[in-house]
Amino acid sequence: MAKSQGTERTTLSVKDFGPIAQATVELRPFTVFVGASNTGKSYLAILLYALHQFFGLTSPLGPARLPSRPSPPSHAPKQMSADQIEATSGWLQRTFEAHDKSEEVSLPDEVAAFVRPVLQDVGEMAPLLDAEIRRCFGMAERRDLIRQPAGKRAQIGLRRALGQSASGGYDFALTPAQCQLEAAIPAATPLRVQPQRLHDLHWWQGNRPLTDRFLNELAELVVPQMIGAFARPAHYLPADRAGVMHAHRVVVGTLVGYMSRAGLAVETPLSTLSGVLADFLERLIELGDERVTATARLAKRLETDILGGALEAQISTIGYPSIHYRPATWQRALPLTSASSMVSELAPVVLYLRHVVGTGDVLIIEEPESHLHPAMQVSFTQVLATAVKAGVRVVVTTHSEWVLEALANLVRLSEVPKSRRSEVAGGGPALTPDEVGAWRFEQKKRPKGSVVREIPLDTVRGTFPAGFGEITEQLYNDWAEINNLSQA
Repeated sequence: MAKSQGTERTTLSVKDFGPIAQATVELRPFTVFVGASNTGKSYLAILLYALHQFFGLTSPLGPARLPSRPSPPSHAPKQMSADQIEATSGWLQRTFEAHDKSEEVSLPDEVAAFVRPVLQDVGEMAPLLDAEIRRCFGMAERRDLIRQPAGKRAQIGLRRALGQSASGGYDFALTPAQCQLEAAIPAATPLRVQPQRLHDLHWWQGNRPLTDRFLNELAELVVPQMIGAFARPAHYLPADRAGVMHAHRVVVGTLVGYMSRAGLAVETPLSTLSGVLADFLERLIELGDERVTATARLAKRLETDILGGALEAQISTIGYPSIHYRPATWQRALPLTSASSMVSELAPVVLYLRHVVGTGDVLIIEEPESHLHPAMQVSFTQVLATAVKAGVRVVVTTHSEWVLEALANLVRLSEVPKSRRSEVAGGGPALTPDEVGAWRFEQKKRPKGSVVREIPLDTVRGTFPAGFGEITEQLYNDWAEINNLSQA
């Protein structure tokens, strides 16, 4: 049977990266980063996006910047023996005939022995990953990504659990002088593929010789097993979406103006635009036709339940989309710059769900609570949870207690019998505990930097405790002291 989203256990670990001293995060279908400002929540979220762009089989902007197919190592066999060809062809045929198409199957030992060296030989790809990370952060120097003042080497690792004790993944290290990428695939780790993907093996079809190129194609199919959720396309919605939407036309106009000066020695002021913001703007410029999908239906729900109107992407004669908002009772639409900050903040979420995000994709949203009344924050959290149930993986950074409490209710709702969940006021889709992970970023003095730990659900207080209660308690104590002093 196909595995649920909650069982796809992929872990990201970082050390001395940006403001983060140490973090190990297990990515789940709904992952939340919470903590004080300047503790690295956005740093880790952008790193997630960069890794998706690098390892993903497809990219929001076209083909992945790094093909998941590794380069063939020099020691790869040029031709398999007749016995090896027969064994491999027999295994391929049996796999097609005998297995559920949705279930991963292990490569036999004689095939895995040839594929494993291909997977291990990834060192030459390090500069590509290094460049993608720096592009997404908008940083020219890798030294700026290493924790200061003590950090001399940033380390990144991703692992996917493959059974009780086996795992596979990759390790990446950054120093001011160089970058390194290594495969972490122990000999005991089974190599697995999705049977339906075997149809992509062009060099097996047509009875062609099973050469090293065939091994590269087969290795490409194994890579998603090693990187888990990172094989999925990802989309990043940065903070201050309202500001970006209001400046959208100005930014595009500036870009077009500088494009017309191609070949001239003119430096564009947008040359330092971070990759996440550039990708975000490009997606808004290249909106396609509206789709009839589960995510598009969620976009409609956001418009109805929260925005109280509809968003319209009016395409100009040159193909540029101009976004307008039409309140439910109005005949004419308003330019987005004339709508409320709430509408501008949620507009890109609606547009992405309607035109961009598909089932199986990863949606990363910074501060979903921005410009939203607490009641709207709760409704938005429920919509995101519905997206998770539809197969979209969601990552959010937040400072909102309302988001955490709404999410806690949805997790606790999974303990209520399905027949009675409709009795709960507010409702929302139930999420099981293994579908949700909340991670708190805490500033430490030694080592100087933030440390990330998982927050367990507090079933008594009904939230993922992130320190908001401590602030409330301190404010109450201050009030009591002020009250006592005023009556003295």
